[in-house]
Amino acid sequence: MLKMGLMEKTTLEKGILEERKDSIRLMESTCSGQGIKCDTDSVSGSVSQRACVYCGARVVLNPITDAFHIVHGPIGCASYTWDIRGSLSSGDDLYRNSFSTDLRETDVIFGGEKKLIAAIEEVALKYHPKVIFIYATCIVGVIGDDVDAVCRTMSSKYGIPVIPVKSPGFSGNKSTGYRMACNAIMEVIKPYKDREKVKGINILGDFNLAGEMWIIKDYLKQIGIEVIAGLTGDSDYESLIKAPGAALNVVQCAGSSTYLAKRMEEEMGIPFIKVSFFGIEDTTSSLIRIAEALGDMEAREKAIELTKRKTAELKAFVNKYKNNLNGKKAAIYVGGGFKAISLIRQFETLGIKTVVVGTQTGKKEDYEIIASLVDSDTVILDDANPAELETFLKEKGADILVGGVKERPLAYKLGIAFCDHNHERKHPLAGFEGVVNFTKEINSSINHPIWDYLKLEEG
Repeated sequence: MLKMGLMEKTTLEKGILEERKDSIRLMESTCSGQGIKCDTDSVSGSVSQRACVYCGARVVLNPITDAFHIVHGPIGCASYTWDIRGSLSSGDDLYRNSFSTDLRETDVIFGGEKKLIAAIEEVALKYHPKVIFIYATCIVGVIGDDVDAVCRTMSSKYGIPVIPVKSPGFSGNKSTGYRMACNAIMEVIKPYKDREKVKGINILGDFNLAGEMWIIKDYLKQIGIEVIAGLTGDSDYESLIKAPGAALNVVQCAGSSTYLAKRMEEEMGIPFIKVSFFGIEDTTSSLIRIAEALGDMEAREKAIELTKRKTAELKAFVNKYKNNLNGKKAAIYVGGGFKAISLIRQFETLGIKTVVVGTQTGKKEDYEIIASLVDSDTVILDDANPAELETFLKEKGADILVGGVKERPLAYKLGIAFCDHNHERKHPLAGFEGVVNFTKEINSSINHPIWDYLKLEEG
């Protein structure tokens, strides 16, 4: 059981909210018996790092390259598109566009259904799409537009799936948005649930950031395993509807796609396993486990051979950089628990100790694994805010922070190196190729001469 620690008074005095103490593990002095508090709505006033329901829904659905995404709400919501993320496409790039009903004050008073109908009709008649997703944002949740009814009517009229995505930001957190997106995907693929099963897999929760889906597919091709569909990185409507024919679902991002995997298991009889392709250890384990889950012993032998060869090729490379990094301290604040777990292992390989680790959407089981991997004095946080991160980065003397775009200014403000492991990055960090990129970035960030100049100024 994950041990919970009591907050020291000095830490509370530095700005940590009393309501947040159950979401932070400081030391192994006591055990609550319940583990760290997580998977709940954010504490009001804490300015946490979680995004809204709508954001979570867009993360999952937007990489479907030939889908139309109509944002039913004010124009501001439409500014959040996949164009700000590093997802790549091998075909259509329609997904980089955002369409909005642009609701104004009069629409709030008299309703926005007419605007939504007009928007759907314009898209249907002009572009003849294969699927349209309609995102109901905050204002729609307030004024009560019947988005479900509009979608049913338009879908019947034009003979295309028009799928409502119930994503008012105030109705939950980013994890809620993941579930709404997964429900929308199920609406697309359910009509094809009786497809005959073939010996292949779906990859769930990989969004092809910097082309990582292509790297993983190449490994699987080398060991003789077919990928039926990617959900949703570099996917399209035709590939999605083939997904019910897979023999196994492989969940890469547990936070966004475990819910979908469970529904597909219950409703389509497709079992699933959780994997990670970050780091040598997890990439090796995942390829072998996929082959074993399919009962393909030939693929398993090929996976062992491939991973041994790749690991041997990386050994000298990693050792070279390890000399520069041994003894350094890292802080991790990322979206999901599985990514955090993989990063802890990667840092250990490089001789770096993880002193602070937190996630936005981690589950209790994730935090239990995290606690088993780190030292007893490592700070573990769920849904942290900038004040907490700043406090513990200083207290623990972290040399580098791995996070996303929101954490970068904080790290630089504190004079700490930073590594972007989130959606804006332009180079892959998954697989064996990712190990090379990650190691180089960590080394160049931590050992950059700028930090020596800062230390001289402070002295």
